[in-house]
Amino acid sequence: MKKTLRLMAVPTLALAALAVSGSPAMAADHSYQSTLGQVNGSAGAGTVTVDVTGNQAHVVLKVSGMPATFMDAPYPHVQHIHGGAQGTCPAPSADKDGDKVISTTEGAPSYGAIVTTLSTSGDTSPAAGLDLKVGGQGAAYTVDRTFELNAETKTALEAGTAVVVVHGLDPATLSAAGQAAKSDLAPTLPLAATSPALCGTLKAGQMKMPVGGADTGVNQETGTDTGALAVGGGLVLVALAGGAYVVRRRSGGTAA
Repeated sequence: MKKTLRLMAVPTLALAALAVSGSPAMAADHSYQSTLGQVNGSAGAGTVTVDVTGNQAHVVLKVSGMPATFMDAPYPHVQHIHGGAQGTCPAPSADKDGDKVISTTEGAPSYGAIVTTLSTSGDTSPAAGLDLKVGGQGAAYTVDRTFELNAETKTALEAGTAVVVVHGLDPATLSAAGQAAKSDLAPTLPLAATSPALCGTLKAGQMKMPVGGADTGVNQETGTDTGALAVGGGLVLVALAGGAYVVRRRSGGTAA
């Protein structure tokens, strides 16, 4: 004999909600990634992902091993997406003045101008490119932000010319000439403060689009009743005529 536990009637809407609960978040339209390489003798490391959905970009940048302090305070590392050039990181031959340091402007023919500032808060436009207050602080940090993607950055990503550059070197690791030099971007700062330390080209990744729904443990079944949903634990929620529901234990893949 079937053992049936009868439940109080619930609205059809509740059953529908049960069926779709746990659905996955909308997947990004495009995804780009890079493992950042060292520039100018940097000891740092980093990874970055950029997920684009419509006109929104979700960026996660993780950096470690960078210089920790600057003028007795946490080192403010600025970082950007560059674009519009070759889409590459500069080779040692980019050092044109012989000081053994690739400055930001010397690297520009490889990675291009700033198209997005990966600030920790506030403005993400190129105008915030040298705002040390919104730079990453110290030896290790994460920038995790969602913001509106501008046309220049979108074009660079799609063309494969978008490059992430993290700036800020340890002055002690530079040549004597490099240590004495002033920044090519902000002459009040030393060259080390604004020169590239990490660099990586953003490459398009293969999106894994969800097939069907997420595995919620709620599966549609068919039978002689009005409708049934498997709810796990060998139980089946069965919708009967008149709006009532019962839970039945199933055996051999059918309601029992």
